[in-house]
Amino acid sequence: MITNNLFIKLKKRDAESIEKAKNILLSMKGKISVLLNIQVEIDVKAGKSSYDLMLITQFNTLKDKDVYLAHPVHVEVSTYIKEAMESSASLCYETN
Repeated sequence: MITNNLFIKLKKRDAESIEKAKNILLSMKGKISVLLNIQVEIDVKAGKSSYDLMLITQFNTLKDKDVYLAHPVHVEVSTYIKEAMESSASLCYETN
């Protein structure tokens, strides 16, 4: 199984903007067949160097992750997130 963690720092870091981004990310749930699991966590520390959100997605294979990235639902969501985002970092790993 492939797990990808995407850390997101928003331009607007208030609670309302963070909650809106979380809901938009979670709107992909059940709409992309290769997306096995999706979870969004909000940082409770909320420091200057912290990221605001962590998007956790899981796939059977790296190929499935590529299908997800090209899926119209993901493309629409990522367009919003890219505009709202100040910076991001990711970690993709394989588990048994």
